[in-house]
Amino acid sequence: MSQKVTFIGLGVMGFPMAGYISKAGHDVTVYNRTSAKADKWTGTYKGKTASTPAEAAKDADFIFTCVGNDNDLKEVTTGPDGAFQNIKKGAVFIDNTTASAQVARELFNTATEKGFGFLDAPVSGGQAGAENGALTVMVGGQQSDFEKAEPIIDCYSKKIKLLGSAGSGQLAKMVNQICIAGLVQGLSEGLRFGQNAGLNVEDVVEVISKGAAQSWQMENRFKTMLDDKFDYGFAVDWMRKDLGIAMEEAKTNGSKLPVTEIVDQYYSEVQKNGGNRFDTSSLITLLPKKY
Repeated sequence: MSQKVTFIGLGVMGFPMAGYISKAGHDVTVYNRTSAKADKWTGTYKGKTASTPAEAAKDADFIFTCVGNDNDLKEVTTGPDGAFQNIKKGAVFIDNTTASAQVARELFNTATEKGFGFLDAPVSGGQAGAENGALTVMVGGQQSDFEKAEPIIDCYSKKIKLLGSAGSGQLAKMVNQICIAGLVQGLSEGLRFGQNAGLNVEDVVEVISKGAAQSWQMENRFKTMLDDKFDYGFAVDWMRKDLGIAMEEAKTNGSKLPVTEIVDQYYSEVQKNGGNRFDTSSLITLLPKKY
């Protein structure tokens, strides 16, 4: 059944995610801070634009956001022209932003007071996952809201799971980013070692990617890492934001993140070298190449 859906935030992730919801036959209204991006979206997919988040959210059954950080999220939700000013009772708000667990809990409480549902639902899979409609979605919130929203979230996903109460989706995304950070550094060291040893590293990866060393990063990034191509994908700036959220949360739950802290510093070196918008696989640029 077609639903009235709002999507706020049309970056490299949100643009195709909203597109998949539209292609599934839903009535989609989009909002983006830069209106030209919203106009480009309506030129690509079926739907309409709104001039503010509040206008976009009017009468919607489901409202999605995919923005930059906690402050951006607060602006488009509880700000003067925020979506929360105009959401009908019984609707469900789904936030795909990678943000803090604290802001997820705050927005959940506000939504509950106003009579609509809230799910924190950060995604993993990167730009390629968004463009292929194959994202992994980690969800926090109430079961009843999740069951209502799951068919819409499914439009751009290959795996969706409710992991607990409000904030649980964001905590799971922190686990995701912690795991990725160590993996990318290990992959960088392994690939550079292979190059410096004079091996045909593509052949090596063909073999080891079928064993215990296999990872998404190895399968999807090794070729571009070997080719020194980093002008795409998930930016270092955003990875450092995500790792910062995880390291801050670790202080509150007593976790130690020694490798994550080291890798975060390596990413700061990539930034100093001008790689702010490079893909996270650019860690390899810090390692000397013999050949």
